[in-house]
Amino acid sequence: MGKLRFRQVHLDFHTSEKIVEVGHAFDPQEFANTLKEAGVDSITCFARCHHGMIYYDTKFPARHPGLKRDLLREQIEACHAMGIRVPIYITVGWDEYMAKRHPEWLERMPDGRPYGAGPLEAGWKHLCFNTPYIDYVEEQTIEVLEKFGDEVDGLFFDIIIQHPCCCSYCMEGMERAGLNPEDPEDRKKFAKQVLDAFKRRMTATVRRYNKDCTIFYNAGHIGPSIRDTLDTYTHLELESLPSGGWGYEHFPITVRYARNLGYEYLGMTGRFHKSWADFGGFKNQAALEYECFTALAHGAKCSIGDQLHPSGAINKATYKLIGSVYSQVKEKEPWCDDVTAVTEIGVFTPEAIEDTAIRLHPSLRGAYKMLEESHYQFDVIDEQMDFSRYRVIILPDVITLDEALKDKLESYVANGGKLLLSYKSGMVRGQQQFVLSGMGIELVSDAEYSPDYVVAGEAINQGLFDTEYVMYDRGLWVKPQEGTRILASIWNPYFNRSYRHFCSHRQTPPERESGYPAVTQKGSVIYFAHPVFSMYHKHGARVYKQLVVNALRLLLPDKLVETNAPTTAHMLLNYQKPYNRYILHILHYIPQRRCEEIDIIEDIIPLYNVEVKVKLSSKPERVYCAPKGEELDFEYTNGYVKVVVPRVEGHEMVVFEQGVK
Repeated sequence: MGKLRFRQVHLDFHTSEKIVEVGHAFDPQEFANTLKEAGVDSITCFARCHHGMIYYDTKFPARHPGLKRDLLREQIEACHAMGIRVPIYITVGWDEYMAKRHPEWLERMPDGRPYGAGPLEAGWKHLCFNTPYIDYVEEQTIEVLEKFGDEVDGLFFDIIIQHPCCCSYCMEGMERAGLNPEDPEDRKKFAKQVLDAFKRRMTATVRRYNKDCTIFYNAGHIGPSIRDTLDTYTHLELESLPSGGWGYEHFPITVRYARNLGYEYLGMTGRFHKSWADFGGFKNQAALEYECFTALAHGAKCSIGDQLHPSGAINKATYKLIGSVYSQVKEKEPWCDDVTAVTEIGVFTPEAIEDTAIRLHPSLRGAYKMLEESHYQFDVIDEQMDFSRYRVIILPDVITLDEALKDKLESYVANGGKLLLSYKSGMVRGQQQFVLSGMGIELVSDAEYSPDYVVAGEAINQGLFDTEYVMYDRGLWVKPQEGTRILASIWNPYFNRSYRHFCSHRQTPPERESGYPAVTQKGSVIYFAHPVFSMYHKHGARVYKQLVVNALRLLLPDKLVETNAPTTAHMLLNYQKPYNRYILHILHYIPQRRCEEIDIIEDIIPLYNVEVKVKLSSKPERVYCAPKGEELDFEYTNGYVKVVVPRVEGHEMVVFEQGVK
């Protein structure tokens, strides 16, 4: 299979059967030459699209009626002649051709309505993975494997999503499995069983015909739910178009989880101004640079989404844009291959306990923002990962515990680990009761007042005024146990705002101290009584971040990276073992909400004389900026390397060469 390529394109080709001429302007040589000139080294091309149309010479009737050539074969042959890989795309969850001909294969809601677009809507309908439709998917996949043989570099199966379904096949299947179709949890459980069975079946089928091609199942998100079938994948592709509904937080959060699963991975963005199939919409170059360089900084390869025009003519402007970015990626690759992230904090993901396809829980988004803006080095983790790798683990807002997670966390603390928890984290799952030993608190009740106020004690008031700060969302009243230190206190308002009594335009002002703590510390465990991470995501009050950062300083006084860079700068530290060197990525691009729907990056705002201190166990032999090779003066004192980076224009890599081991 070899390693993933750095500079990939995912070439959508969802083309309506109503378009009568398809592929007539395709020029194989021009296609391959354009890709080569743009630095593309792998391109995913289509066997079957969401319209259900097939783009090669096939025995199936779904061949696109406007296609007069063996398009996929020509794409593969032209690209392979240029040394460009061509993984093959096959749709699964959406196929309009089959949905129209077999409505009995559609996923059904409990009331019988199909999932997806209605009969008068332009959009996709969802096919059920528990119907004979999957036999068709398998047969068409086998045809691809037989027709293209050793030319199949990989298979990309898309829309691998199974909703809780009440079609006749699933109703019968649940009954046979002893599950109750009337129970939403049983429907969800059966849907996952169906989805997992599909992946196992398809990987086994592929391997009967091709032992080496890559295999990926795309659901638009990578999270703990794929663990049960991780062995059916060869690598991970993190679809995350920031302007296409995912947002600029999705990829850096998701990749911090995915990079710990033991697989190669890539970050997939798009060249579009908005989302997929945004014909005539072009992303600003600065934005595309940021998205690709962010992938590199997280140890990922790059993939840029495009869509080929129905005529088959490749758009030169698109590949001028892609080439302008990929030429820079190519220069940076030597410092981005075979790297591992150097981290100090693990943030436990709510997805690991909620058994749901939540893309980004508000508490996780808030934790990401706080830590990224404060230049901490961190991973997103679940209960199966190695806790001992982290000096601090954060359980944001909603991380309730079963017995296994409770025992693992208690063992972690007993062996020197430190915890920061908030709100309901640390409670037994399904109950209002703290069960994690060592927290030093007991639950009294939900807070009687909301909003209420917090006054920080001296230990965590750095950077704050000596005053009451509003906590916009309801917290908990907890009772500190003996030996528990109170770091901040809750103050109550005069009354809760209602029609019976209110004061001025918003929340009632503070009256007096409540007698309950807002932040506590017992040994190596710090607890916040409010959902502080979700609150930061929702409200953005700097005080919430400052309180968490101040608390982290008590647990982690010597963080890995210290800097005078602004909060808008992102810093990521990697280690490249083959060369025994550390690479600090500094990124400074600022997404702005300039329109109603999406964030925009247009300008690169340089930073000058950025001071950085990186904690390393030994003095480096040299420090320089890559790829330019500009040498930097440095000092090594008290375990930190101190350098001043003269200029950061978008993205800079600072390399700390440790010398040959």
